Amino acid sequence: MAADYNFFDNVYDVVRQIPKGRVTSYGAIAAYLGARRSSRVVGYAMMACGTVNPPVPAHRVVNRNGLLTGKFHFGGDTMQQLLQNEGVEVVDNQVKNFKALFWDPSVELAL
Repeated sequence: MAADYNFFDNVYDVVRQIPKGRVTSYGAIAAYLGARRSSRVVGYAMMACGTVNPPVPAHRVVNRNGLLTGKFHFGGDTMQQLLQNEGVEVVDNQVKNFKALFWDPSVELAL
């Protein structure tokens, strides 16, 4: 299980670097970390980050189509409200202009 915690920490490090007003996907984070087929594990990391310090802006991580698939973990419309507070428009649980707002860690961050 220790390997999971290291992977989770690596995920959190990436997510903390997503700029306000931008979003990325579980798969993009997994690919950046060299674990392309582990997008679901990135999702598990997002579910577990509620008490992590420094805080992790998990609301900026969506699925590959820009859907707020993790929203039920935030309760109510919290995920959508957090994104909208950063200027991200959400319509029907999906990020509008997803491609324009997409932040790709493989492009934005150097390994």
